[in-house]
Amino acid sequence: MDLTGQLLVAMPGMGDPRFDRSVVFMCAHGEDGAMGLIVNKPAVDMNLGELLDQLDIKGSTPARTHPVHFGGPVETQRGFVLHGADYTSRLQTLEVGAFGMTATQDVLEDIATGEGPERALVMLGYAGWGPGQLEGEIARNGWLTVGATPQLVFGTGDTSKWIKALNALGIDPLGLSGEAGRA
Repeated sequence: MDLTGQLLVAMPGMGDPRFDRSVVFMCAHGEDGAMGLIVNKPAVDMNLGELLDQLDIKGSTPARTHPVHFGGPVETQRGFVLHGADYTSRLQTLEVGAFGMTATQDVLEDIATGEGPERALVMLGYAGWGPGQLEGEIARNGWLTVGATPQLVFGTGDTSKWIKALNALGIDPLGLSGEAGRA
């Protein structure tokens, strides 16, 4: 099972409040573990303009008011930008289907000057799993998976992404239970 490029959708009753109603874009998944970015949780009291100011990046992009997202609980001082495939960093971009993920400062410099990706989410931190850990969480009814689309990731409001991701699977969130079971 390779979930790279998929979305994880947190199930009710997951047990970890950091992932409550989370939608996670999977940047990488393999036998060595997994890495993803939560795409629907804006960071508290932080927008792109404030982040650019902290990094002393100049520019007048209208995106300065866009939120910075909580990408996950690991390395929360480290930045990541999930963006469309229309942009490739001069230094390094991980290509994941119709998406790219860049973790170098040049993407922020390009965003600040209007030369960056057309659509992007800026995140601090990431979600990480050791070998077999994510598969265990899925087996215990912690996550559902759904295909990632640019519309769902970039074109849906943060408060609606969890519901829209479940709807993409044909699931009504009101019908979900936090209890796992076997028939």
